[in-house]
Amino acid sequence: MPTTDYYETLGVDRNATDEEIKKAFRKLALKHHPDRNPGDKDAEERFKQINEAYACLGDPQKKSNYDRFGTADGMGGPGMGGFGGFGDVFEDLFGDVFGGFTGARRGGPRPVRGSDLRYDIEISLEEAALGTERDIRIPRRFTCETCGGNGAQPGTAPSTCRACHGRGEIRMQQGFFSIARTCGQCGGRGTVISNPCPDCRGTGKVTRERDISVKMPAGVDTGTRLKMTAEGELGSLGGPPGDLYIVVTVADHPRFVRDGDHLVSDFRLSFAQAVLGADVKVPTLDGKSASLHIPPGTESHSVFHIRGKGMPSLRSPRRGDLLVRVVIDVPKRLSEKQKLLLKEFAALGGETLEQEKGFVDRLEDKVRDFFTSE
Repeated sequence: MPTTDYYETLGVDRNATDEEIKKAFRKLALKHHPDRNPGDKDAEERFKQINEAYACLGDPQKKSNYDRFGTADGMGGPGMGGFGGFGDVFEDLFGDVFGGFTGARRGGPRPVRGSDLRYDIEISLEEAALGTERDIRIPRRFTCETCGGNGAQPGTAPSTCRACHGRGEIRMQQGFFSIARTCGQCGGRGTVISNPCPDCRGTGKVTRERDISVKMPAGVDTGTRLKMTAEGELGSLGGPPGDLYIVVTVADHPRFVRDGDHLVSDFRLSFAQAVLGADVKVPTLDGKSASLHIPPGTESHSVFHIRGKGMPSLRSPRRGDLLVRVVIDVPKRLSEKQKLLLKEFAALGGETLEQEKGFVDRLEDKVRDFFTSE
């Protein structure tokens, strides 16, 4: 009889399913793996116990013998005669523990997804408000027509890599485990090219420019990323292509400043308009004028909202507002009549326009009067 209960070692019930046993083993093996617990003797011993338990319970025949006789072989020996289904689960486990080991698994090299591409584009504020369509030219790698994508000179063919025998990986046995590394001779392809294609130089791909039409919806803003599925680099070994990301920048506008879905614009008022009030026409982004009522006594930098004259929203059907910030325009040149009227206006309001003379000014006046009176 074994000294330990394999079900207890894996922390499962005796009626646990194969999937539950496999899941428990995987979780414990990841936790107690020596590479995750360097120098921890207890973890190393625990890891061995977990492997021994799963080597028995992971094999249907050995599990049946263990349930009936208490041993994997039914003859009183420990349940370590073979690994049964252990190899498959450890291969999955090993990829999680050793993230640095890459390469193909059984059956040869795996397809590799193509890289994503990025294209930066600048549009005007008017284009962002209305939506626009642009034709762009993207440099992209295509399958080489000369060699058909195999990278070899026409009339020749890639040969099977002698180092990995076409698997794309090198396997090494360490105790119970098989470690796989990407083959350094062929780079994981499983083949080597002795006579490279002169056009693609053995890569199987050539770079050409491709014209793509990009539709940008109304409301895009600086930083908006538009995804074009499968328009990136081609994959390898039959893998899918990557995606193309269009990153939008909206250029500055001479009149309007964007604030989310709102637009902000300055509008200059005369002194009379601000004091007496007025009905004015203010420009909008679509080129049409909007009516705005200025109430009497409006102060400079007051802000008025014109509903629905801002930017469209990507998140809702509503549009933002146009925020009109009025600035009172103070005239720098006045006629004599204008000056006179303003002085009268100030006097009626009790304002003093001339600055009161100080002590020095009054002293100068007295000295001047003394000499001129003689």
